[in-house]
Amino acid sequence: MKYFIYLLITLAAGLLIYNTTMLDFDNLFSGDSKTAVIGILASACAILLMVILLISRAVQEKAK
Repeated sequence: MKYFIYLLITLAAGLLIYNTTMLDFDNLFSGDSKTAVIGILASACAILLMVILLISRAVQEKAK
């Protein structure tokens, strides 16, 4: 399970980098750039949730 979480973090980071390259900084909230911003936010949320899951699992193991 731990390796699966690391895989998900890596995939989300890859998508975050890819979506960053798709941004048009002149018009952030129009066209393809709007989709890229949504993808960046979704990837960042996925990374944050996976890190929280890893930390909670580590705390759970120490509690046992």
